[in-house]
Amino acid sequence: MFVCFRFRRSARTRNETPMAPKTMVPNPRQAALLEAVREQGSASVDALAQRFQVTLQTVRRDVGLLATAGLLSRFHGGVRVPGSTTENIGYLQRQRLNHAAKERIAEAVAERVPDDCSLIINIGTTTEAVAEALRHRRRRLRVITNNLNVAAILSDKPDFEVIVAGGMVRSRDRGIVGEATVDFIRQFRVDIGLIGISAIETDGTLRDFDFREVKVARAVVESSRQVWLAADHSKFNRPAMVQLGRLNEIDALFTDQAPAAPFRSLLDEAGVELVVAAAT
Repeated sequence: MFVCFRFRRSARTRNETPMAPKTMVPNPRQAALLEAVREQGSASVDALAQRFQVTLQTVRRDVGLLATAGLLSRFHGGVRVPGSTTENIGYLQRQRLNHAAKERIAEAVAERVPDDCSLIINIGTTTEAVAEALRHRRRRLRVITNNLNVAAILSDKPDFEVIVAGGMVRSRDRGIVGEATVDFIRQFRVDIGLIGISAIETDGTLRDFDFREVKVARAVVESSRQVWLAADHSKFNRPAMVQLGRLNEIDALFTDQAPAAPFRSLLDEAGVELVVAAAT
């Protein structure tokens, strides 16, 4: 199921900021916890407690020590590998990261997209999950994309029309970027522009890592009557280098967990519809 609502009041929560790195030699349990998070990219405190059959207090203590040493970074309810403002994690790792959450987000998006609709879908593992959901749930869509993975997912649907943007193909994720891509996207005016993102900062800034990818995403925003953002909970308060835009430029945000303060008030002030694809 998913829940759609708008926030009118914000709650004050503690914003945890990693301390300066210190030298640390993890004990066996901490080393195993660190390896588990590195394999997945991120994990919730609850999931780690269940995996290692220890209390939440023990996990929080271990996570606190590892974060203080600079080996992990904390976010609301979980922990991730330390963030970089200049480089995203690898594509295969991003595919595995929060996979179930991305599938729930994808189903929520697909349920809201009407048949006989035009869309632009950009680069990202979450948008690829949306493409898979659209293939099973929707009819007669016209899709423009700069993502060869999205094109491959949708192109075998006989009643879908798939248009692929020109430009340079990145080998690491089969995304298409460059000035030719930007010029191509600007030819269109579609019903929905569906974008992914790497980071949503606490001031409402949307950020990503690749300047060329951001320029294409900007063209998607400008060429869409409505802009929908699909982003799982780990994207909130994550660092990235290049500004794509701000929350007030999107119409709807699809995520898997209701965000903590200050994002609740930011979404409300920006007039953004929040759709939470909750676990059943």
